[in-house]
Parts: sequence; structure tokens; C-alpha cells
Amino acid sequence: MQNNRKSYTPKLFIPRAQSSLREFSVLSMGGGSSSAKCEWWKWGSDNLFPVALSRLARSSSTHRRIINDKADYISGKGFSVAEGAVRTQAFVEVANSEGESLRQVLNHLALDKALFGNAFVEVVTDTAHSFLALFHQDASKCRLAKDGAHVLLHHDWSRPTSADIKSLPLYPHFEEGEDGNLHTIIHYKDYEPTFAHYGVPPYIAGLNVSTIAYKTDRWNISRLDNSFQLSGVMLLDGGVESEEEAEALVRSAQQKFAGRPGQVMFMVKDCGEGDNSKFIPIASANEGDWSQLHEQATSDIVIAHSWFRSLSGLDYSGGFSSERILHEWEVALNTVILGEQEELLEPLRNLVTVILGEDGSELQIVNRPPSRSKPLYMKVWEARKADGLEYDPADPEQQLYVAQVTKYGLRNVD
Repeated sequence: MQNNRKSYTPKLFIPRAQSSLREFSVLSMGGGSSSAKCEWWKWGSDNLFPVALSRLARSSSTHRRIINDKADYISGKGFSVAEGAVRTQAFVEVANSEGESLRQVLNHLALDKALFGNAFVEVVTDTAHSFLALFHQDASKCRLAKDGAHVLLHHDWSRPTSADIKSLPLYPHFEEGEDGNLHTIIHYKDYEPTFAHYGVPPYIAGLNVSTIAYKTDRWNISRLDNSFQLSGVMLLDGGVESEEEAEALVRSAQQKFAGRPGQVMFMVKDCGEGDNSKFIPIASANEGDWSQLHEQATSDIVIAHSWFRSLSGLDYSGGFSSERILHEWEVALNTVILGEQEELLEPLRNLVTVILGEDGSELQIVNRPPSRSKPLYMKVWEARKADGLEYDPADPEQQLYVAQVTKYGLRNVD
């Protein structure tokens, strides 16, 4: 039997310790099989799974809030670089020709990673390594080529045309583009057993509860639009000529009331002599269950995202607790945020080292808690350093303790 198994590389970037010892390889524009480069691995059974995830994220408010918050926390508040790394600092401030900063590019990648479980960033340089540029590529527009060495980009994968498909080599391989520069694309993905080509979003087990939260919101909107009126059936005297007409009435009644409270269904029935038309209200004895169902769905969404309620503003109804926010932020930092940051920065540090020729290992994301709170025994320069601000340990004013410059310290000044 012919062996049709194809090998693939689980990690699409190589460790910094190895790659920093050599230059990147450059592929020719004709590298690889042309037929394999024009074929791609489907992302979902219909190749439109990212589109479905995007629509769900635009429909469920809690689901969308968590995705946005995770992306903001992971992209941090700025970067710290090695001392004297002028080129790296310039790259952090302007990461591409569109004027985006490195944090903006990283924020787009973090959002795609949280939403799709995959993210793509295009890297551009030249043979002289005179510059380094990063361009975020919308993950929903990217597909992996079957040759295992390229990523294909198209604006509409429901109707892909070969003429509009753009091909980029997978990092660490570069190809020369029409502009004369070298291009590559980095693919980040969340590992999932049995999924070889694309990653799976971390909330995959919560897709159904995200749908529940969306539907309960839609139910309440429908109740409001109908002024909280009871649903009911308006029974009119008359008759039906066949069983087909009766079945059609039943089907239309099911469609009329499904998920749309406050609707009235008109039905015709042969009631004999006299006018026996009447309205039959349909009251719900379990309306309280909807709010409980919505609250349960919200809790399950947070769990599926491996996230925390207070970091997405879901617990403010019981009072604002900065202590709880800071505590949960510390847990999120050490269980989610730092790990995601390391994955995103790993290949970027390598690029800084090899292309910019500076110490990329010192490229770090500055993390700040959502609620500022520093120990009163910290000195001002230590607090400024922790926040990624400029600091000077020799400055007498920055030698003061935080307790001395807060309102608590100032009240005790003689």
C-alpha cells in the first residue's frame, strides 16, 4: 500500500539559541511544487471556520469582551529593550511602513490568537538587513499550502480564485518578492491533539454556551420590542380544506413563536354555528429561568476562556474591589499572559538578533496591573521602573518611599 502520509513541522519557528547562530535561508520564487503551492488545507469542513468564529464573536457581548481584554493584557503597555539598542528601539516605535508600532502589531496578533487559536505576521527585510518590518495578516484570510512551506492569502475563501491568491513562505525561510525585498510569514497556533495544520481556539468547549448567551440576549430584545406582551393564538371561526393546510398552520405557528415572545398567531378553525373567535394567551411560568440560563452561560464562557470575571468587568454589580482585581490579575499574569507573550516574542527576538544585530533577548513586554497599587515601602524609582517609565535611582526625589508621596503620607507631614 502506498504511504500517503505527509510530514510537517509542529513548531513553525526554531529556538532562538539555534537560529541565532546562522543566517536565515532564502528560497527562490519558484521553490517547491507549483501544484502543491496552489492547493491548501481546509480550515473547517467548508474552509470557512474562521468566518463562523468571527460572527459568533460579534454576536455574544461577553465572549467578545473577554477576547478583547485578553488581547489588551497580552500586548502589554509597551516594551523595554537592551541598553543602547537604537535600532531595536526604532523598530518598537515604528514596526512597518504603515506607521504602526510594535505594540499595535502585537495587539492584532494577540486578538487573532484569542479568537482563532491562530495568528499570522508577515516579516519583510532585505539582503543587507538594513531594516525590519512586521505586517499583521488577518488570520481569517490565511490558509496553509499543502506543500508545507507556504501560507496562501486570499480576501474571500468562499470563492477563491488562483489569480488573487498571494503566497508567502513559512518562517524561517524567505523569498524575494516583486518589491525586491525578502518576505516570510510566521504562523502562531495553539496546540490541539488530532489537529495537524491549524490551531484551535482555547474556548472551543464553550462554543455552545457562547451561542446560548447570544440567544438569551436576542430573546430579551424581542420581549422589549413587543412591550413585554404575552404570546398567544387568535382563534378564528372557519375551517381548513385539507390535512396539508392544517400541517402548514402548525409549522407556521412553530416558526412564529420560536425565540420571539410577544407574537400573535392567527388560526382558522371550524367551530360550528355562531362566532366563537377568541384569543388564547400563552403565558410563560419559567421566565426567571432565562436570567439564570444567561448567568450560567456567562460563567461557562469565562471558564472556557481560562479567564477571570473581574478582569472583564463582570463582577462590578457587587461593588468595585481593587484587591480582587489585582489578585486575579496576578494569577492571570502567571497562568495565561506571560506564556502567550513568550510565544509571540520568541521569533521576534530572533529577528532582532539576526537582522538588526542587537540583543533580542532583552526585548520584553511591560505589564501593568489594571488598578495601580504599589507597596508603600517601595521607592519612587522602583515603582517607576516596575511601570516601564524612566527612572533615576540617583534622583533625591525618586529616593522617597511611595508612602511619602501618597495622600496617606502627605497627611502625616508636619
